Amino acid sequence: MERVAVVMGKMHSGGKKNLVMEYYRHIDRTQIQFDFICDSDSNAVPTEEIESLGGRVYIVPPYQHIFKNMRAIKKICKQNKYKIIHGYNGTMNVFAMYVGWRCHIPVRINESISMAHKSDKKTILKKLLKPFTKMFATHYMANGEACGRWQFGDKFYDSGKVAVFKTVINTEISKYDPELRAKTRKEYNLTDNIVIGHIGRLTEQKNTLFVIDIFKSILDKEKKAKLLIIGDGNLKEAMLEKISKYGIENSVLYLGRREDIPQFYNAMDCFLLPSLYEGLPVVGVEAENCGLPMFYSTEIPRESSACLDLGHFISLEKSADEWAEEILKATMINMPIRRGHSAEIRAAGFDSTREVLNFQKYYQNLINQIKLK
Repeated sequence: MERVAVVMGKMHSGGKKNLVMEYYRHIDRTQIQFDFICDSDSNAVPTEEIESLGGRVYIVPPYQHIFKNMRAIKKICKQNKYKIIHGYNGTMNVFAMYVGWRCHIPVRINESISMAHKSDKKTILKKLLKPFTKMFATHYMANGEACGRWQFGDKFYDSGKVAVFKTVINTEISKYDPELRAKTRKEYNLTDNIVIGHIGRLTEQKNTLFVIDIFKSILDKEKKAKLLIIGDGNLKEAMLEKISKYGIENSVLYLGRREDIPQFYNAMDCFLLPSLYEGLPVVGVEAENCGLPMFYSTEIPRESSACLDLGHFISLEKSADEWAEEILKATMINMPIRRGHSAEIRAAGFDSTREVLNFQKYYQNLINQIKLK
């Protein structure tokens, strides 16, 4: 059995955590085990589950203290004599790859799972690191074509050197369930409402404050609308202030950070994701699996939508009022009959139980190569 050093950076609730954990839950752990190396300011490390599956969790200083972070990762790598290190931290992976190189780890996988946008303050650092992103790595991976091209470049991607393993979900857990929908809507007093949903970190990247602007425009036109928000982040207080400023507190249901998500997909009538950028968002795949019309910004890769009748892409150059018009048109006039879309999601390669077989084969080939050396 081969243990892999999985460098997560910040393991928060959301896409990165869900992506890695879905693969981890389904791989053959008698052959491959993950040791998770997470920054100390992570807010959603599932330590109990990881340890129950045979993995280990190591906490290191956050990457804002990069030299302490690298020293801690180096110590862990030396202690465990890993043959494979896999970084899930975008352009910041260059530091973990360097540590892996210094520790003579033969397989060093740099994975791209996100992109950037000029309006996000992190973009400056990403652009500075991007020219070095292929240094010290031996293998390259991405969760979609757009991410692979963004981080590693078109020429490198077209050369076939980037392995793509999609963002995957458990299609059974997030499937459409009419009974769960009725139960959840009744419990949260949403029975007679049109429920606009948003799940994600409350950050600049997710365009959290624009979500509130869009909903305010929707509410001006449709008094039965309710906004259901799940998540936490640095814009939480600013979001709550904007809700109060608009005087729409009674029309917004903010539930904070939660893990019991499937019931809320079922309770919603559509999902709003006007992000400045994404890789291939887990919430989008899960929401479509549950039959929800999705309203993405055009900054999000088109490959994020597996269901043509559900995915709507709207430019961020359009006003909140224009977004509201398109959302209401799709949900009030051209609303598709609600049904599950698991078959389409599986066919598009987003089902964890299927895609993990390819992921397993990729890892097994790497392990066999190591044994031959």
